[in-house]
Amino acid sequence: MNVRTWARDLTLGARFAVAGGRRGWIRTALTAVGVGLGVALLLVAASVPDLIQNRADRSDARAIFTGGEAAPRSDRSFLYVEPGTVFHGDPVQGVVVRAEGAHAPAPPGVAKLPAPGEMVVSPALAELLASPRGALLKERFPYRITGTIDESGLIGPRELLYYAGSSTLSTATGADRGDSFGYSASRERPFGGFLLLITVVTCVVLLLPVLVFIATAVRFGGDRRDQRLGALRLVGADTAMTRRIAAGEALAGALLGLVAGAGFFVLLRQVTGWATVWNLNFFPSDVVPSLALIALIALVVPVCAVVVTVVALRGISIEPLGVVREATPRPRRLWWRLALVAVGLALLLPLAGQIAVSDTSIATYQVAAGAVLALTGLTTLLPWLVEAAVKRLRGGPTAWQLATRRLQLNSGTAARAVSGIVVAAAGAIALQMLFHSIQSDFMRPTNMDTARAQLETRMTARDGSEARKMIERFSAAKGVEGVIGIISSGAERVGAPAGDRGFLSSTQLTVGDCRSLRELAHLPSCRDGDVFIALGHGEDAPDDDYVRETARPGVQVNLRPDYDHPGKDPVLWRIPASARTVDGRLDPMGAMQFGILATPSAIDVTRLDEPAAQAMIRVDPGVPDAAEHVRNAAALIDPTMRVRTLQNFERDAQYGSVRTGIFVAASATMALIAVSLLVGSVEQLRDRRRLLAAQVAFGTPRTTLSWSVLWQTAVPITLGLALATGGGLGLGVVLLRLIGKQVTDWWVFLPVVGVGAALIAVVTLLSLPPMWRMMRPEGLRTE
Repeated sequence: MNVRTWARDLTLGARFAVAGGRRGWIRTALTAVGVGLGVALLLVAASVPDLIQNRADRSDARAIFTGGEAAPRSDRSFLYVEPGTVFHGDPVQGVVVRAEGAHAPAPPGVAKLPAPGEMVVSPALAELLASPRGALLKERFPYRITGTIDESGLIGPRELLYYAGSSTLSTATGADRGDSFGYSASRERPFGGFLLLITVVTCVVLLLPVLVFIATAVRFGGDRRDQRLGALRLVGADTAMTRRIAAGEALAGALLGLVAGAGFFVLLRQVTGWATVWNLNFFPSDVVPSLALIALIALVVPVCAVVVTVVALRGISIEPLGVVREATPRPRRLWWRLALVAVGLALLLPLAGQIAVSDTSIATYQVAAGAVLALTGLTTLLPWLVEAAVKRLRGGPTAWQLATRRLQLNSGTAARAVSGIVVAAAGAIALQMLFHSIQSDFMRPTNMDTARAQLETRMTARDGSEARKMIERFSAAKGVEGVIGIISSGAERVGAPAGDRGFLSSTQLTVGDCRSLRELAHLPSCRDGDVFIALGHGEDAPDDDYVRETARPGVQVNLRPDYDHPGKDPVLWRIPASARTVDGRLDPMGAMQFGILATPSAIDVTRLDEPAAQAMIRVDPGVPDAAEHVRNAAALIDPTMRVRTLQNFERDAQYGSVRTGIFVAASATMALIAVSLLVGSVEQLRDRRRLLAAQVAFGTPRTTLSWSVLWQTAVPITLGLALATGGGLGLGVVLLRLIGKQVTDWWVFLPVVGVGAALIAVVTLLSLPPMWRMMRPEGLRTE
């Protein structure tokens, strides 16, 4: 067989694909759309490495690098703080700067550092501030907008970012000094073994359904294609020639699918410019696959189409008088399907207990190959399972009998349509088991008490009166139910150091009203003028003896400690002899309080130099935007003040990034599967159009036919979801053994199965209107 013969037959098959009349065009279009959707998602997946790198490069380029220590003051230096804020749950990043020299550099995307009172913003932030929705946020920025930040300075098009100029920043008020922007991404902490494992398995889970769907899409219209091949046999084509022609037809659909996929990919790129999913958005220019991956996709998809077609024709006898599918189909063999699963497990099980959270590399290819083989084996098990189950079904209502008989004659088409769901569901169940078992390693309790306070802020004041005014402003903010307001400073022992220490012992002085002090210590009673000495008993606090060296009833302490104010005259204050010793307690931020606790009348706070003012705020959940009003109050006090939201648990940033990325990719995969199932359902109904119309013409009720179609979908789906549940749980157990973890929740499959069932139900319902149209008498027309 020479190349010319192959080329001739493949070309003839391609001509059938594009010149087969209206039905031929529709069949080819369905194949191209199906393959195109898969190709589009593969191109998106191929863009992910460069996309992540581009975002990381821009993030690194705008980071202020000081080399681990403050930059010296120079002609290029500048002072900065990064306050940031939150608006309706969306982070608003910000940098307030003050140039110290004429040649202070500007961040990427900005022509020059903003002058005092000026601000440059991202386009998304400018749009928000100009809209009615951003009116509340606008109150936080006492700056005039003078420009926008270019794409080179933004991570994503919808990012909320600003740079503002200030004339009041100083190192004494907490500002840092820098002299350049940008640092090397190599300084970033690498992923640990857990996250590497999850990432590898996720790539397998998300991409396998795409490949399965592409293999299914190239078989659209298989029944009519086989009939046409029978006609070719009648005019003299041999079996080998008909198979080459069929391969050419599939190749043409795959090539058109590549073109369609490129078009879909371009549309998806544009969507990324305005869509935001889980706080992630991307510039279209970032979504660009590498040329090597484009070439690989362009090669694999057509080859996959030809191989799948040739393999599918092995079970068909194409004769001159028509296509004869084996009347008594040979039972599908089980051994090689189980062998795929067994080989996959054989690759994974030797790695049991060998992946630790501290690892920075794992046997990536072995894990990926094992997961691919195990999930592929599950996919191939579905046709065998459906065939074995339906051949035993007998009796029942008419609709049920029609459905089961159809499945008994040809269950492969129905099983292929559901195979993508099986792969996606099984992989998702395994990933959910992983997440549930390891999330405790990446979720740390903060010891914060969100029932006592929801927001917290602090500032370094010039004196005690300024600190007191800050607390009063928060108390007056709209939606605030209560404020735990305290003013803190140092208190140092007066006299010689105790024992053989070479330094004077010290403790902290905290001033607040009785209601606030009760949140810091267990007080037997309290009224204005009281003083207490709180002991932390060594729980995240100094030893009690050390505190007593400084704070005892009747002794003097220095409120201007030498370690904070070297060379300055001391400010002495005598602890009242009536001071009572109490037990400290954890404040709402989770810090153990200790030292001297004083009410306002017991000490003149104006004598304190640069004390720290802290407000832990409880808001009324019934007041809309109460938290936003608190943040606005903080901005009126100081635009650089940060308001922190209390949370009971703190999540590892890398874990959060991986989990968010998985959710985004899983959404895209599930959307593709939904569309693919709908396209496949419509294609199958088109092949049965004449049969459906004939049954209605002979008096079969439309509802009976509708229920029969639903049952034909429900049986493979039920078996597929059952297989996905068992396989997913089994794969999850194996993956957990790799990292030495135990199963914490055996019911993680319920949400996944629910989503899969809902997805199938929606697709089935959407396919009913086309089915009803195909039942019309026009379906009996023959051209």
